[in-house]
Amino acid sequence: KLVVLLGDGRHLLGLLRSFDQFEGACERVIVGDLYCDIPLGLNIIRGENVVLIGEMDMEKEELPSHMTAVSTVEIKRAQKAERDATYLKGSMKNIMEFLDID
Repeated sequence: KLVVLLGDGRHLLGLLRSFDQFEGACERVIVGDLYCDIPLGLNIIRGENVVLIGEMDMEKEELPSHMTAVSTVEIKRAQKAERDATYLKGSMKNIMEFLDID
């Protein structure tokens, strides 16, 4: 079982069956202390998209105990809230720079 970090920031978990073929894959989405494994099925991953790949130790706990598993709907909602907060922060920074206020 492997974890693959892609260039676009996604984390995929699954079984590597052959080069570029990732079976039983799921995308692990983490927002703060929440996470969700979204099933993807069979995936073909081009090598140029892989940033990091590592074997998962099946005998160890995968995540810290403070992490909470949530549904797909809840994690999507959390992702949207995180994106909105980042956008708002960037907007406020741009306004402050425009007004030349420190």
